[in-house]
Amino acid sequence: MKELKEAVLPMDYEAYAFDLYGTLVDIHTEEDDPILWKKLALFYGYYDALYEPEELKEAYEELVKGKELALKSELEENERYAHEASPEIEITEVFAELYRRKGVEADEKLAVHTGQFFRVLSTEYVRVYPNTGRMLESLKKAGKKVYLLSNAQRIFTEYEMHVLDIAKYFDGILISSDYKTRKPDPRFFDAMIEKYQLDPKTTLFIGNDSKTDIAGAQNKGLDTFYVNSNISPKDDSAQSATYVVKKFTSW
Repeated sequence: MKELKEAVLPMDYEAYAFDLYGTLVDIHTEEDDPILWKKLALFYGYYDALYEPEELKEAYEELVKGKELALKSELEENERYAHEASPEIEITEVFAELYRRKGVEADEKLAVHTGQFFRVLSTEYVRVYPNTGRMLESLKKAGKKVYLLSNAQRIFTEYEMHVLDIAKYFDGILISSDYKTRKPDPRFFDAMIEKYQLDPKTTLFIGNDSKTDIAGAQNKGLDTFYVNSNISPKDDSAQSATYVVKKFTSW
């Protein structure tokens, strides 16, 4: 482990794979705010799906939990990876099911827009860490390949990356909701390695979570760059990472 005072990436790798939230993007969401559920219930009511705010919140949480448990059981059927089963549901299905429970058949467009409205309501702020764009641009100018491997929902993350003007820097973007599993599941890392024909020996993985990012990447033979950011788990550390930045605030 090499401890660094500043988050400066070594330039001797061919490919760089990043986590997103807490690594490149600083975000704070609050899904327990009663105002959120009041406004979301109003939105559902526009389409004749009538909910009380607390009823809607409870139904949402029940559906998410149920779908995650069902998907976890499905993933665990593969004995090779049973201990790493990390389900990532497609959240659009939850918003569509909430309509169906009230006798309304929502098309995909409405379900997506409902989910995005939920995300906007729950987001206090979303912004890149200082110098993120400059850092990514320097990698591209140096001829490096740049990838994203994010535990996230596409209907949120794809659009936030465009708002933040960073999608243009990536040669490939993998979002866990598309793969039904998330880091640290080896299947998600395998998807990136196989799709882009990456050599683990020449690929550096950069993240802010010692378990999902660092341990997951190390399990596939990748060198790792750990940043302890404001979104890292409490008391988190990654002493086994190749590089460590203990007090990350900017690139």
